[in-house]
Amino acid sequence: MPVDGVPPEDEALLGPPGDPESVARTICLRLLDRRARTRSELATALRKRGVPEDAAVAVLDRFSDVGLIDDAALAETFAAAQHRERGLAGRAVAAKLRQRGVAEPDVRAAIDQIDRDSEYAAAQALVVKKLRSLGGLDPQVQARRLVGLLGRRGYAPGLAHEVVRAALTEADLPEAGGADF
Repeated sequence: MPVDGVPPEDEALLGPPGDPESVARTICLRLLDRRARTRSELATALRKRGVPEDAAVAVLDRFSDVGLIDDAALAETFAAAQHRERGLAGRAVAAKLRQRGVAEPDVRAAIDQIDRDSEYAAAQALVVKKLRSLGGLDPQVQARRLVGLLGRRGYAPGLAHEVVRAALTEADLPEAGGADF
């Protein structure tokens, strides 16, 4: 049975640590084995496990030096994946990166790869996909729902309205070209 929410395979780490750096290395390696993590996420995990600050900093510095922790590379990969696979706009990706503890210069560099053209194309793909399920609704309702969808994905209102207006016009819906939403 897990103790304090710690999986059984990690329970040995709860005992009195002989070497805090060794414990910190083990915790970090197990977390990194599951998925890439930011330095901030690893530091938080070490703090929650009671690893002394000096041992945590030493291990995190060493992991950064050897390339096991690379917030800039993680941010770029994460930004590209979130934009391409989930259709998130640069603003939403930046917010997610900040939540994960990525430094602002790395956030900026990561979202710089998402330009207006790629945002427009991603927004257009989302709208086309969603429009199929909104077939029987009034064009005004469709427009509101589509703009709301894009807003939740981080798209600027102007871009959202532009993409939705174009999609509804292309779908040849009555009143779509002049939709006032």
